[in-house]
Amino acid sequence: MITQEHLGYRAVGRRSDFPAGLGRTVRLGNLELAVFHTTDGELFALENRTPHPKGGTLSEAIVSGHFIYCPLRDLKINLEDGRVQAPDTGFAQAYPVRITEGIVEIDVIRLTDED
Repeated sequence: MITQEHLGYRAVGRRSDFPAGLGRTVRLGNLELAVFHTTDGELFALENRTPHPKGGTLSEAIVSGHFIYCPLRDLKINLEDGRVQAPDTGFAQAYPVRITEGIVEIDVIRLTDED
């Protein structure tokens, strides 16, 4: 069984550092994330790795509403939960985002596989 451990929120920049309609790569230690700012003003963070078996990054994906389209594999991914939309399958790990006094913070999650 896979469990999640929340390690706390970490600052990744000011809200103004994330232009609307685009994604941006951020690093928190050895974790690389893609942060997306939707045109309705919300921010979402996903692991910066496409769920496709051949790999690739997500930070340059095309943002459309609360979805992105993988730039290499054309997968449609929900920004809220990281799930790939049918007919394709898979997911990108999603991370909680909050804004505190104009600073974007991401909740770092450690996944562990416990038998």
